[in-house]
Amino acid sequence: MYRHFGMSSSIGTSSLRTRLDALERAVRARSDHVPRIGLVLGSGLGGIADGLTDSIPIPFAELPGWPSASAPGHAGRLLLGMSGDVPVCCLQGRLHLYEGHDPALVVEPVLLMGRLGAEVIVLTNAAGGVNEAYGAGTLMVIADHLNLTGRMPLLGPNDDSLGPRFPDLTETWSRRLRGALHRAAAAERMGLEEGVYAGLTGPTYETPAEVRMLRALGADAVGMSTVLEAIAARWAGLEVCGVSLVTNPGAGITGAPLTHDEVLAAAAQAGPRLARVLERFIGTVGTAGTVGQGAG
Repeated sequence: MYRHFGMSSSIGTSSLRTRLDALERAVRARSDHVPRIGLVLGSGLGGIADGLTDSIPIPFAELPGWPSASAPGHAGRLLLGMSGDVPVCCLQGRLHLYEGHDPALVVEPVLLMGRLGAEVIVLTNAAGGVNEAYGAGTLMVIADHLNLTGRMPLLGPNDDSLGPRFPDLTETWSRRLRGALHRAAAAERMGLEEGVYAGLTGPTYETPAEVRMLRALGADAVGMSTVLEAIAARWAGLEVCGVSLVTNPGAGITGAPLTHDEVLAAAAQAGPRLARVLERFIGTVGTAGTVGQGAG
């Protein structure tokens, strides 16, 4: 039986295979679709999934052990469909630490996408700008990350059949895929920045002092997701890339207060630009032989 795992519980990876088996059976009862690429859509970016064809939506709450998504701007659905000629799996929304979920549950969706067949995971998010040059609407390819959540999805007994006890994170964010994202953007006549994403737990936005600290640590953008998913995906041998949509300057940069409505509005405005880049990226990477090569 599944249960909801709170922050006080650490479920580790030792029982993860059993949970993934049950999730895979639940999905396969609905579809035999085998994705090549898995895509996670962050706050306000769920509309990117509208471009998929032949899509089969599965609400999170209909999958064993997954609660409904509670964050505004997250539809909370797993979509199986086609992006052009490429079979994909898409998450409209994600699970967050600030919702009270255990880290192992937070990363379960990306691991399920790998179990279904995806070899490449594309993580997107809405983020605050730490780099003062990255204004609202900036699209930033994630080159590296800072895990400042104080949490880790791989604690506890390790299941060696899923991933190694001590995974290497030297190239968490694939150079090959980052290059493909930049080429896709250039083909769409737009540019992408590149930088370091800092992941915190939320749900509060950062203080001005914390934004200054993050800048000193080398962060260019900050948010409340993504880092645990990237760690788990690399642990499982998946190739990872990501794009942050900077929706607002970080606290203290302009002096204006921060609101989630501002995040959603900026995401809605910039979402179509990101959708064009991702559609071209998927069309190139997803038809280029074995998509998982060159993970490093």
